[in-house]
Amino acid sequence: MSLSETIQKDIVTAMKSKEEMKLGVLRLVKAAIQLKEVEKLRKLDDQESIQLLQTLVKQRKESIDQFAKGGRQDLVDKEQKELVILEHYLPAGPSQAEMDAAVTKAIAETGANSMKQMGAVVKAAKTALEGKTVDGKALSDLVRERLAKLG
Repeated sequence: MSLSETIQKDIVTAMKSKEEMKLGVLRLVKAAIQLKEVEKLRKLDDQESIQLLQTLVKQRKESIDQFAKGGRQDLVDKEQKELVILEHYLPAGPSQAEMDAAVTKAIAETGANSMKQMGAVVKAAKTALEGKTVDGKALSDLVRERLAKLG
């Protein structure tokens, strides 16, 4: 079952159980998927759907930071609940050991020895971690730390 089919099935379940928050979030995801499908003039594959979900998760995390800075705890709580629902549909993230291994491998592959090659290392590490939900900020921080030790 594709991700969009799973979301549609869960929308029906949320309607029946009257889970308003979950229903709203799933409708938002479905609308985002449909919008992207219209743009591409075809159905999205699961990898593209996952990338779209990762974008929505990133937006929620940024909103939580902004609302926390603004002292709006009510909105922080709402965004955190939405974030939990969205993360349920993403594949598991890599462990710290997997991220370390991917960064080490990426540095070796690219022959990086300074901060100038950070972009290439991050790209190679993301490729190595494909299929997992990678936090781009955590990955780039790890790469920056490793390259600083080399340089």
